[in-house]
Amino acid sequence: MTTRRLVLSRSAALVGAASTGLLLPEIVRAQSAKVRVGLMLPYTGTFAQLGVAIENGFRMALEESGGKLGGREVEFFKVDDESNPAKGVENASTLVQRDKVDVLVGTVHSGVQMGIQKVARDSGVLSLIPNAGAHAATRGLCAPNVFRTSFTNAQPTLALGKAMVDKGHKKAVWITWKYAAGDEAFEGFRDSYTKAGGTIVKELSLPFPNVEFQALLTEIAAIKPDAVACFFAGGGAAKFIRDYAAAGLKDKIPLYGSGFLTEGVLDAAGPAADGIVTTMHYSDSLDTPRNKAFRLAYAKAYKSQPDVYAVQGYDTGLLLIQGANAVKGDLSNKKALYAAMEGAVIDSPRGKWTMSPQHNPVQDIYLRVVKDKENKVLGVAAKALADPGTGCKMAT
Repeated sequence: MTTRRLVLSRSAALVGAASTGLLLPEIVRAQSAKVRVGLMLPYTGTFAQLGVAIENGFRMALEESGGKLGGREVEFFKVDDESNPAKGVENASTLVQRDKVDVLVGTVHSGVQMGIQKVARDSGVLSLIPNAGAHAATRGLCAPNVFRTSFTNAQPTLALGKAMVDKGHKKAVWITWKYAAGDEAFEGFRDSYTKAGGTIVKELSLPFPNVEFQALLTEIAAIKPDAVACFFAGGGAAKFIRDYAAAGLKDKIPLYGSGFLTEGVLDAAGPAADGIVTTMHYSDSLDTPRNKAFRLAYAKAYKSQPDVYAVQGYDTGLLLIQGANAVKGDLSNKKALYAAMEGAVIDSPRGKWTMSPQHNPVQDIYLRVVKDKENKVLGVAAKALADPGTGCKMAT
């Protein structure tokens, strides 16, 4: 009897349960239980608007799919991670251990992501990264249950250096916050700019999330480089753009950056942002039916214009939907779930993208310029660009 029960297929077990009435309540309860989704995002601080946009996009994707994952209803659990790395492990553990989430979606800040990464690797919970570009997550600390739907910090700037040299900017100053995202964005810029023949004459930084830029802007003015390249995001990016113009640098030294410099901050930055050139895996102005339909639907749903963070949240939803549908909602079937997500082709507003072996998007990077409060596409700076995934050895 015991042997027979062990070799019963799921369908046979269900038939047997229906006839005996002994196992049916347990099986029905397991199949009908809601998928528990944990959202660990910043809802306060300089990255608050980014967290909201990611959640909006994620929810919109699910709503377009009938609000279900593989036929199962969804229940949300939310934690404000405050962009505080010191609370990363604690907050992620709360969602996994207390709330028993099936999926953990987060986050924005690369330092906080390292806390999530530890919990994800220790617990085995499915972890989807809708923004944070920390290299380790899909390089040295990669894991079968961790998937990124956004970028690595070096990816946008890997496409920036050649574009600047092509414009004749042979000497540049780099400026950023001194934290993981800034350091790794610099890696991409350094590699692409020097390979193209440019020289970085000075690296400048200040602690995250400090926004007292004046002393560094004075130094830039004294150096007189051909151009400035940078990494900033959120509210701090808007202030940097305004301060750069107020310091009299806007019309003297062209400003370039990873596309996050001008994402979701153009209203706050105002005319000071006009003419800034960035490289990014999305642009508001992508002239495709897919992007136009997405932007219209998002604006109707949330009474605001979507940015790259909303797109990344949306694509996180699309990836999870594909995986959940492939296993008919049985997220415990991890081998099949991960295989479906690894093989997914995401029909995104940014353009179709695929998943690298290290679970990072392989995607086009666009060259953009700010004009009339919009990131206008100038062209494709790099086609189907993949992060190298250095040091990733997938545990099985």
